[in-house]
Amino acid sequence: MDVPSTSGSGDLPEPQQHQAVSSPMRLPPSAYRQTPLRSPKITYSDRFIPSRAASSRLDFSILDRETAASETPKRTAEKEESNGAYNMLLRSELLGCPAVPISPEKGAGMGMLPSTSHPGSPSKSPSRKLFRYIAGDADTPTAGLPTQSPYARGPIGGDDSASSSSLASPSRMLRKIPRAPFKVLDAPALADDYYLNLVDWSAQNTLAVGLGTCVYLWSACTSKVTRLVDFGEGGAVCSVSWSQRGSYLSIGTDYGEVQIWDATKCKRIRTLPGHKQRVGCMAWNHHTLATGSRDRSILLRDVRSQEPFVQKLGGHRSEVCGLRWSPDDRELASGGNDNQLFVWHQQSAQPVLRFSEHQAAVKAIAWSPHQHGLLVSGGGTADRCIRFWNTTTGAPLQCIDTGSQVCNLSWSKNVNELVSTHGYSQNQIIVWRYPTMQKLATLTGHTMRVLYLAVSPDGQTIVTGAGDETLRFWNVFPGPKTQGTGGDSGMGSMMRTLIR
Repeated sequence: MDVPSTSGSGDLPEPQQHQAVSSPMRLPPSAYRQTPLRSPKITYSDRFIPSRAASSRLDFSILDRETAASETPKRTAEKEESNGAYNMLLRSELLGCPAVPISPEKGAGMGMLPSTSHPGSPSKSPSRKLFRYIAGDADTPTAGLPTQSPYARGPIGGDDSASSSSLASPSRMLRKIPRAPFKVLDAPALADDYYLNLVDWSAQNTLAVGLGTCVYLWSACTSKVTRLVDFGEGGAVCSVSWSQRGSYLSIGTDYGEVQIWDATKCKRIRTLPGHKQRVGCMAWNHHTLATGSRDRSILLRDVRSQEPFVQKLGGHRSEVCGLRWSPDDRELASGGNDNQLFVWHQQSAQPVLRFSEHQAAVKAIAWSPHQHGLLVSGGGTADRCIRFWNTTTGAPLQCIDTGSQVCNLSWSKNVNELVSTHGYSQNQIIVWRYPTMQKLATLTGHTMRVLYLAVSPDGQTIVTGAGDETLRFWNVFPGPKTQGTGGDSGMGSMMRTLIR
């Protein structure tokens, strides 16, 4: 049997080493036992040959290998749970899919590492955990806070309760609302009178504006301006109101007369007397037109009847300055300069509800299109409050002090939000989220009281008018289906034109 050569052994002279390799003679076993053992000599060359010396394996003991092997399944499980929660988060935020609540067993596995090890557990090398974040460290900003999963709370999380998951009901981010109007129209002779209603937007996308003794129509599609009527020295315009389909326009004058015009043909159809003083507010309900006057009365007119009015409602002790029909057309809300808010049934001669909490004139009135029987009203300079009412039970719901005169209120038809316009002393426009009444935006630009407000047919744009003789158009609400940002698409089309 041949004996393999050992590089650099150094035990035998060179001739004997060659002889031991080449000769078939075998050495006795005693020769190997008597040979003293020495450490191998290291030979350096241009090639890298891994060293198998025992001293190079001392820094990775059997205990370290066992610890690393035991931590591998745990890290794999934590990674899988984290990926599952992240995928659940993506589906909930991007696709709107309902998220499956995380079980307590899985939620516990995703928590931070404890700051101390359990007694009896094998000690780990300090170099393995160097610079690793430990929850509850006294030097960290979260010292003293309870340890929890990183997915338990966050910008998309809700209430962390046992009955609901934080990922199941993500909170909506605040919508971006442009702070500047995208269009400004000059409106000469637009009256600075709190009790008048001189701006209305039809379902056919046409804006009607009363300027002095004239009524002008502005088409939002073509920007064409048409003068509908000029009363001359005979009287001034006090209110304008479109029918629900947008085909007819009613005009209230300062001498108590109401005229109905066909906007398409620019032709007057009827003249309805009945009031003794100016008609400052009107509201359509299909073929029924309600008109409120300074003579403290409300007249219900059936435009199909030859009679000028079919019913007269009395109850206010001062000028009627606000009228609104409910979405189901069964109730009529009226506000007056006597600080009263009344609710009438369609066939009742007396108000079924009386609210006397306001301390100033009630002009701003709006019915919620999202909740049956929810009515909101706003008071004048001495009141400055927005109040919510449940007309089903007759109970007051909420009161918000706005700090300035409330001139107009209008709900969004697409989302549960409303907009209010104000006068003394801030002249601002505020977009609110109901029911939290969180301010989404405060818009400024008018230099006088924002007395007039109308909403576009699609529910996204509002137009406001003030005594500064300007009409300003704002993008404040989302579209019928899109719940995203209002966008700044209108900012590029900023323009200032003359309405007459």
